[in-house]
Amino acid sequence: LRMTPEQVIENAVKAVKRARQYTDNVEFSPEDAGRSEEDFLCRILEAVIDAGATTLNIPDTVGYSLPDQFGRTIRQLRERIPNADKAIFSVHCHNDLGLAVANSLSAVLNGARQVECTINGLGERAGNAALEEIVMAVTTRKDVFPCHVDIDTREIVACSKLVSNITGFPVQPNKAIVGANAFAHESGIHQDGVLKHRETYEIMRAEDVGWTANRMVLGKHSGRNAFKTRMQELGIEFESEAQLNESFARFKDLADKKHEIYDEDLQALITDAAAGAAEEEGVHLVSLKVCAETGEVPTAQVTVRIDQDELTGTASGGGVVDASLRAIESVVNEDAELLLYSVNNITTGTDAQGEVTVRLEKGGRIVNGQGADTDIVIASAKAYINAVNKLRVPRQRMHPQVAGDV
Repeated sequence: LRMTPEQVIENAVKAVKRARQYTDNVEFSPEDAGRSEEDFLCRILEAVIDAGATTLNIPDTVGYSLPDQFGRTIRQLRERIPNADKAIFSVHCHNDLGLAVANSLSAVLNGARQVECTINGLGERAGNAALEEIVMAVTTRKDVFPCHVDIDTREIVACSKLVSNITGFPVQPNKAIVGANAFAHESGIHQDGVLKHRETYEIMRAEDVGWTANRMVLGKHSGRNAFKTRMQELGIEFESEAQLNESFARFKDLADKKHEIYDEDLQALITDAAAGAAEEEGVHLVSLKVCAETGEVPTAQVTVRIDQDELTGTASGGGVVDASLRAIESVVNEDAELLLYSVNNITTGTDAQGEVTVRLEKGGRIVNGQGADTDIVIASAKAYINAVNKLRVPRQRMHPQVAGDV
């Protein structure tokens, strides 16, 4: 910054006073506080509180701190700053050493009352503190933490899946709380213990974080009522009978390809249906044919409908997926850069649906497209077309500001 400590404090005070002109709730966050000189940190925090800051956010910007050290820092700041009682202490921890959650919890034990965290621990580099882990640690260990969280924990898994679907970053199976294996016991001794007395090996109930206790498996003989009931149990409501009928038709098509349909399949089906609905007035996949042979370059032929016109394109590539996406691009001519291609199997088995996320960038605009199918090539084509359609929607400013507004 090329500023003296006094100049830094002066500018911080000016910024807080300016912010207070527009709101009564102002948060001040000193960059890299975890490695900052403590005496200076106390001085600047005392000054910004006097200037009107109501929340002090102490970040471990590069994830360098250890739990004991970070907790001690929070405690000493609260003890040394004369007007500390006039502000809420917050923390923002990064996970470079895998300690973001531990540091956050240590801070809470030492007086922090706000934690900045993210669903699934998403964030730059190694990520941030995972909301689900912090919430369940505080909730499960009420004997240790002198506080509570006003969060409906039953929505945690649903939020995790939503974020994963939107971002294209799958949740690792062994991820605490929201991973597919979080409540799975493979050891025979563990399984026997759980059956006899659940609390022996399970410190929290899967249902309390949103995992479904009754995992009903549907199939091609399942009726419309069973489908609707299961959707309601998953928190999915249909706006009209027409929407229900369309989704049920998609379910029957999937049941013809896949012997057993699980909750994850149903959720992916709805996501895929929503993506398909957006394509009715844009680019729509009509047919896709691929050819792959040992020693030969894979080729693909795709036919898409753009508005009311059907166009066909062919291309070759390093594999059938690459060839398919190139064939689509030869028709739509979007000239977008592919930033991410991610595949996630929704369930187990060779007949499992594959969920594909494609991220495209054009002119500084980034969009994600999703597609699901038992055929990973079809899922990839759906995802690419979904992203193309999003790029074709004009960007809208949700909150345009009048010139001169702050």
